[in-house]
Amino acid sequence: MSVRIRLKRMGNRNNPFYRIVAINSANPHDGKAIEYLGTYDPKSSTGRVVLKHDRYKYWLSVGAIPSDTVKSLIPRAIEHATTLPKAGEKAQEAASPEDAPVEEAAAAAAE
Repeated sequence: MSVRIRLKRMGNRNNPFYRIVAINSANPHDGKAIEYLGTYDPKSSTGRVVLKHDRYKYWLSVGAIPSDTVKSLIPRAIEHATTLPKAGEKAQEAASPEDAPVEEAAAAAAE
């Protein structure tokens, strides 16, 4: 019994959507997965791949074998990870300089 990292097809007819999963190699492609590692949307303009890199590396370290298709999608996942804004960057945008005078005025009014 070995663990494979492969695609699990989701979506409707003529509208495929895939999940990247860690699954027992004996399970069918639509069988129960051990863990969901990401998604692949071939219908998007760029063929978007989203991957939990830390969990993917974990499964590789314990001996999971990725399918050829998943291996070919990893460079795209890395490319998309670098273009997406990180959580800290969104928080910095929310705290704009315009908010500072309002906070100072509220502090002055509280005194």
